Amino acid sequence: MLRLLLLWGALGCGADQAAPLAFTMLQRTRVSKGSSIFWGNASLDGRLSHLLEGLNVTQVLPLEPPDAWARRQQDVITYLLYFAQLVKLFNKERPINYTQSLSCRLGCRLFPNDTAHSFYEVTLNGTAFLSFHVSNATWERRWPGGDAVAAFAEKELMKYPKTTQDLQHFLNTTCVGILWAQRAATGKQSSRSHAPLVLGLVLGTFGLLGMAVGVFLCTGGSC
Repeated sequence: MLRLLLLWGALGCGADQAAPLAFTMLQRTRVSKGSSIFWGNASLDGRLSHLLEGLNVTQVLPLEPPDAWARRQQDVITYLLYFAQLVKLFNKERPINYTQSLSCRLGCRLFPNDTAHSFYEVTLNGTAFLSFHVSNATWERRWPGGDAVAAFAEKELMKYPKTTQDLQHFLNTTCVGILWAQRAATGKQSSRSHAPLVLGLVLGTFGLLGMAVGVFLCTGGSC
């Protein structure tokens, strides 16, 4: 029994050591009768770093000085307002009387063997909707069947550098770079700016923007 306990303890320690560093962002948007509600968060190495509630974006960890953070914060708010205005515009043309829920989950992981993995996943009303292939900067439909909404959203997202090449660079280079800096800090707070975390929020908003166009146009039968 003692040997089993020792073996279990050794395996447990090994699992902890093999745990990857991670940056993860979750952004959710609920659209109902022309109104948009935003919420979400970002975490760095398991610690909450940013919080999104409505149009309020706050940094929980002091990763940026106040003046720099104020500029990043305003950028995110601007994009969220733009998205909300777009939703109102489409709702006036084609009213929708039910709720649509969009969710974006993106980030990266850095493993002890120095390999990295990045991801961007989107769900619509709780069902897998789209995913982003970081290796070749392409979107893939995950919605069951040949749904016109997913097809249109995929087409829209593939049009713009912000949701293809820029997103690829963020996930492959910027995001992973943040984790390398975190690892190099060896438990100390890195002096490197973590402004790219806010860039993740902005890119997530661009993704939602493309999907909003798809959801509202296609629901109205105009794909």
